Amino acid sequence: MINRFIGRRGIPARIHCDNATNFVGAERKLRELREAFLKQKPEILQFAADEGFTFAFIPPRAPHFGGLWEAAVKSAKHLLVRAVGNALLTAEEIVTLLVEIEAVLNSRPLAPLSSNPNDGEALTPAHLLIGCPLRALPPEKVPDSPSRCLDRWQLVCFHKQQFWRAWSKSYLLELQQRNKWAQPQPNVEPGQLVVVHEDNVPPQQWVLGRVTKTTTGADGKVRVADVTTKSGVIRRPIHKLAVLPMPND
Repeated sequence: MINRFIGRRGIPARIHCDNATNFVGAERKLRELREAFLKQKPEILQFAADEGFTFAFIPPRAPHFGGLWEAAVKSAKHLLVRAVGNALLTAEEIVTLLVEIEAVLNSRPLAPLSSNPNDGEALTPAHLLIGCPLRALPPEKVPDSPSRCLDRWQLVCFHKQQFWRAWSKSYLLELQQRNKWAQPQPNVEPGQLVVVHEDNVPPQQWVLGRVTKTTTGADGKVRVADVTTKSGVIRRPIHKLAVLPMPND
């Protein structure tokens, strides 16, 4: 697993993981291998110090310490099972589908890329992994039922789109904190970068825009906002907008 990760992402500086026995055992074996190797090749001590990586374990029997990644993995697994269902896929098709879903997860907007109001780009996990956003090939046109897919590639694309529809909706709902009855929430303000909840958006294509104008109700709460996107200015109710938090929020 570690070899696959390094082969795909390069050598990390630190790996955060839980205290599962496979991770603890892997860390011990890697440490023993490194020590034995460095004894034979002392001239690479400095290189190993620069390129080596460490494991950062959470406390034993405390999975809630990894709540962020555990929740993301749980959500992805649950929606993947719902999207695939009882479909009979080959090993190659499953690997292709998992890589496509990985790209979907790593394309999610996390925060504005800058505080410039004219910048409509968002920071994504892909920026942290490869330095730029991920791009997807033009989506395949597939039927609305797996039984009507004419070939295996259409079937893989169908399950990917099923996952995308369910997961993107779930992610947008997570960005919208719906605790308005418990405590007051700040109004949407001009200049904020938002994700617009639109139907039938292709996978990995998030509708991002900057709020340019707001309309308030009689209670002083913002109900509608005008948003400038790449395709022009659109007007949407606030329940269709998810504000991306600034890094210092």
